[in-house]
Amino acid sequence: MSESAARPADGGEFAALRRELAERFPRVAVSHEWLTIPGGSEKVLEAILELLPHAELFTSIYDPDPWPSLITERAVHPSWLNRLPGARRRYPMLVPLMNLAYRSFDLSGFDLVVSSNHACAKNVRAPAGAPHVCYCHTPLRYAWDPSFLEGELGPVAGTIAAPVVRWLRRQDRRAAAGPDVFVANSSFVARRIEKYYRRDALVIHPPVDVERFAGIRREPRDYYLVLGRLVPYKRADHAVAACARMGRPLKVVGAGRAQATAQAVAGPQTEFLGSLPDERLAEVLAGARALLFPGEEDFGIVPVEVQAAGVPVIAYGSGGVLDSVIDGRTGVLYDQPTPAGLVEAIERFETMSFDDGALRRHARAFSRQRFLASFGQLLARQPAGSPA
Repeated sequence: MSESAARPADGGEFAALRRELAERFPRVAVSHEWLTIPGGSEKVLEAILELLPHAELFTSIYDPDPWPSLITERAVHPSWLNRLPGARRRYPMLVPLMNLAYRSFDLSGFDLVVSSNHACAKNVRAPAGAPHVCYCHTPLRYAWDPSFLEGELGPVAGTIAAPVVRWLRRQDRRAAAGPDVFVANSSFVARRIEKYYRRDALVIHPPVDVERFAGIRREPRDYYLVLGRLVPYKRADHAVAACARMGRPLKVVGAGRAQATAQAVAGPQTEFLGSLPDERLAEVLAGARALLFPGEEDFGIVPVEVQAAGVPVIAYGSGGVLDSVIDGRTGVLYDQPTPAGLVEAIERFETMSFDDGALRRHARAFSRQRFLASFGQLLARQPAGSPA
């Protein structure tokens, strides 16, 4: 089910909402997967902590170096996994142990538990009488998404891991009974929660810093754009191969372990620019003909960010983009998840025109202010009990 859109709160309303939450829930525990490398789920976490500045933070692995004071200047409780040698670099290998790690946290005395979950953060044990609200980025990918596992481990390793996957599924489904309320970041994830956990979920889209991109003045040129981390499931290689086949210029912004795969199929007009500072990124966005988004994501913040800059999106029509991209109005969606499918979509796109203002207005529906209002009001509706 979808949460009705809340009106964005102004500064005074937001301050009043924070005071209400602090009075209603004096002690709050926020559980997040791991704090190692900043990503989309951490942007959600930062917004949750902005709503709950008095919250204590519980996580499996914690490297304090890359985080802002919003995180580092509060009580942060890493699990016992954090003491294992190499844990900060090899944390995905520790997923089979994370249920034990989260169950080991003592949350007695807390009035509210909020989990930011894409693996095991929801598995914490809330004290009796304290509501537990889970913001679910996705059900545990390692358990439920074979294509993700194959992309990470390869087909042979994925087969070897099959018994572990079955065990993780049983464990994950049992843990899903814990939260009182599930919130999904997209309609796609809400359907997965219903399928795998047999639970209903409200949909509150994650916060996107649309204002960061709203001031970019469009000067479209002839190149297409790939933007984001280069990891297997994002399928940057599909975009690179499609542009090579069509002889279209492409700029790839970002880095990651799938870069070599993408470079292997690149044509002479593909540039790999790596990570860019904001000023240079704004220049690249201003000239991009469209964003190419060939992967399936649970929500996908990048398509909203580029729409805020007036850039249309050509995306594989599955996952969270079905909530954020309107076919024919803010971009083009295609059904065949292959380079050939993307080629057809680009050909269709090149016969169309898009309104810069309509793209920017659409993106504002996913603003940070709207998330703070919607999620904050949901928390304020939870019953204040007497935790054990």
